[in-house]
Amino acid sequence: MLILLRLIHVLFGVFWAGTAIFNALFLIPAVRALGPGGGAVMQEIAGKRKLPIYFMVAGILTVLSGIGLYWHDSQGFSNGFMRSGGGMTFGIGGVLAIITLLFGLFVVTPLAIRASAIGGAIAASGKPPTPEQGAEMKGLQMKLGKMAGLAAALLTLTTIAMAVARYIP
Repeated sequence: MLILLRLIHVLFGVFWAGTAIFNALFLIPAVRALGPGGGAVMQEIAGKRKLPIYFMVAGILTVLSGIGLYWHDSQGFSNGFMRSGGGMTFGIGGVLAIITLLFGLFVVTPLAIRASAIGGAIAASGKPPTPEQGAEMKGLQMKLGKMAGLAAALLTLTTIAMAVARYIP
């Protein structure tokens, strides 16, 4: 069971953090650079391919498996492990992951879904976006860029904490 929890935690954690970093550094800036054409890209990725759903499932599985691993290592959240350097570092990483998950669920995902819907409407019309659609899409893309950067930073810190925790006395 422990091996399965660790496998889920590492694989889904890699996907979650890697996707967040990719989105912040490459995807969202490219979508913004494409202007109105970026809406079609967002619609394909978020609307048809359901990336926000995969992204959140990965986050949920990573956090839940991490809690299970932490529970195991701390013998039911009850021993000195939680006060050790490694235990506290894992704990900090876990708290950052939970914050990121909640942030993603309640802030980033709704923005991405809205951008996808607008992109879909623009693509379905076969016409250039209306001024209102263009303005809303630009605003959403700016917000998504900032939010994605914050999520990527939090998950980078989380990943660092998980990578070094076992080596902190």
